[in-house]
Amino acid sequence: MPGTPDGRAAIRSAEARASTRTLPRLHSFALAFSMSLRRRRLIPLDDRGPLRAMFVITCMPVGGAETLLVQLIRRMDRSRVSPELCCLKYLGPLGEAVRGELPTFSGLLAGKYDLAVLWRLTRLMRRRRIDAVVTVGTGGDKMFWGRLAGCLAGVPVICSALHSSGLPDHVEWPNRLLAPITDAFIAVAETHGRYLAEHEGCPAHKLCVIPNGIDVEKFHPRWPSPTVREELHLPEGAPVAAIVAALRPEKHHELFLAAAELIREEVPEARFLIVGDGPQRARLESLARERSLGDAVHFLGTRSDVADVLSLVDVALLTSHMEASPVSLLEAMACEKPVVATRVGSVPDTVVEGETGHLVAAGDARAIADRVVELFRDPDRASRMGRAGRERVVAHGSVERMVSGYEDLIRRVYTAKCDARPPRREPAEASPAFAHPAGR
Repeated sequence: MPGTPDGRAAIRSAEARASTRTLPRLHSFALAFSMSLRRRRLIPLDDRGPLRAMFVITCMPVGGAETLLVQLIRRMDRSRVSPELCCLKYLGPLGEAVRGELPTFSGLLAGKYDLAVLWRLTRLMRRRRIDAVVTVGTGGDKMFWGRLAGCLAGVPVICSALHSSGLPDHVEWPNRLLAPITDAFIAVAETHGRYLAEHEGCPAHKLCVIPNGIDVEKFHPRWPSPTVREELHLPEGAPVAAIVAALRPEKHHELFLAAAELIREEVPEARFLIVGDGPQRARLESLARERSLGDAVHFLGTRSDVADVLSLVDVALLTSHMEASPVSLLEAMACEKPVVATRVGSVPDTVVEGETGHLVAAGDARAIADRVVELFRDPDRASRMGRAGRERVVAHGSVERMVSGYEDLIRRVYTAKCDARPPRREPAEASPAFAHPAGR
């Protein structure tokens, strides 16, 4: 069945076979098609104002990729790149949060089979005179329509930022067909980039790694918040473990609850915080009651004060069975919290075993519980790991590094397109022949 693991594997296998047969011919067609459309005259950076970059996403709920996008567009240097936000469906809470700060657009896609979105989006990009399109998210409508509309609108720079690895998100074969018109595929870590090249059809020579970044001034070590402690009725001295993640299947909160049950056998006074919301909340709350964890586990939902919540935490957890580079780990480490996380995706690029925390096999509740109990019982070691974690995030995972990475990539690709265009002839030497813009 399509909904089962075997069914999903069969679907992906069929997609791969179809891609093998059709991709070479369609790639050539797409490349020729894009070359025939890209006739917009480009003005060198030294002779113009900032580049207009439109970030295309389906919507902006509270999630890791969306939070990163908010940080990115808020921090961009408007003298270099002027950002705009396009949510194909609706803005969502984070889209509404930035609505008054930059041009925002929504309501272009009525449904899955609304082909008119291409016309609407192309017209919008032309009207806004967009210089760069960056689709945000792995696969789906935003990646397909965003890039295709950018090509039709003559946008000189087209990029795709991918933030996840594996099901349920993956690059479907229609999206793979648009690789020739894409200037760069943005990965969040070296291992993530290799995964995209080996499993998601992203050409290796077009991959660019821009690590996720967070605001290390906002997320920093602080005294435990008495207000949040009182709100949650956390006893003084009770050790606390927490996970910050949307309540979606791939985050595997069931594993968090299983580990919590084992931890309570060793440390009965321990408390557990689940920060985030999503479609699985009711089921997870029921599961917590079944495990007799009702008084020890707190479901906090979406919070705007995550840094204050983290001030009460002794150990941060991540129990996902698939990840790219989770923002929640960076935030916890910036707050000097040791981490216990599953060894999946690019998590080992962030968490250094024995230095900033511990890595365990995916699905191993006993290993998670053992590591958490060790850190609860050795606060000095936990503190050393926390300090090392913050040093690592400040050095490699700041929002400033992420922002400059995007700005430099957009400007670099645009400049290359300018340099690749044939020089303009003097009027006396003009000929009726068309000038062909540089191909991708």
